[in-house]
Amino acid sequence: MAENLQDKNIIASDPTAESRKQDHIDLAFRSQVDVLRADGRFYYEPLLAGFSDKDIYPQTQLLGKTFRYPMWISSMTGGNKMAGKINENLARVCNDFGLGFGLGSCRQLLTDHTYLKDFDVRKYLGDRPFYANLGVAQIEELLINNKVDEIIRLVDLLKADGLIVHVNPLQEWSQPEGNLYTQRPIETIEKLLEKSKLNIIVKEVGQGMGKKSLEALVKLPLAAIDFAAFGGTNFSKLELYRNPEKQKAHEVMSLVGHTAEEMVSMVNEILSHSTDMIRCREFIVSGGIRSYLDGYYLTRKINAASIYGQASGFLKHAMEDYDQLYRYVKAQTEGLELANTFLTIKE
Repeated sequence: MAENLQDKNIIASDPTAESRKQDHIDLAFRSQVDVLRADGRFYYEPLLAGFSDKDIYPQTQLLGKTFRYPMWISSMTGGNKMAGKINENLARVCNDFGLGFGLGSCRQLLTDHTYLKDFDVRKYLGDRPFYANLGVAQIEELLINNKVDEIIRLVDLLKADGLIVHVNPLQEWSQPEGNLYTQRPIETIEKLLEKSKLNIIVKEVGQGMGKKSLEALVKLPLAAIDFAAFGGTNFSKLELYRNPEKQKAHEVMSLVGHTAEEMVSMVNEILSHSTDMIRCREFIVSGGIRSYLDGYYLTRKINAASIYGQASGFLKHAMEDYDQLYRYVKAQTEGLELANTFLTIKE
């Protein structure tokens, strides 16, 4: 009798106790974890912070602006019937959470403004970092024809902070409509910097860059270098799916590249030497970032100002209504706050 009264008092003071305990019983076996899947990148320190510390996430200074969270929405879409709403949603969420936004290729806007509204999202972004995007092949052609003003007009048209130059030789070669540029991309980028004075971010498109390419880029006065490393969306492989004639023989080339973690190690080594020659020390770590823990780990591991970029995760949720995208990004920021509160990186 006394035990029954005690149970009733517990339930009265904690009305969820009974259902919670039943959940624990029902879910206990499903909640077993495999020791082989343990994430060994972190020390977990449960005793050294409280949840009152969780809301304080260190802001990041990059591209001349302040990021509330170190996240970049990597080069997205444009020029199709869904693109306008997707880009609007992405721009709004950037403004709401203090992120940065890079457009997908704006090539068609050089000659046709039919789809301008798909790219024209500054009004949703406020003053958040926002970059237009062109391929190095198009830039090479414009520079050869003394049309650098067209590049500058494009950036001004979109009220962008600068221009992403995507370097994609394997994608261009795999693409049925590809442009096989003739100059070394590093020379084209140098000429663009000299002639335009634009803020320039250079990125790959899914296979990353080796050490010599990174060494060449950090010597230029770039706004940032975006990894677009191996492990995420690979545009060379994507184009091979569109080009069956080449796919069978050349799909092996889509497996060549450098992961984001490998590139972080290369950058750290480069930055530790020849410091007098280095002019770019800001990085967007992207490619194969599957979760906020990947982003947290890599931005802590690199010895430079950095944020991390994702594309497909944002895109998937931006295709639905804005509330779904908002909830997705909110979950990512909460995860970053948890990581910052309770995890430290193993050296």
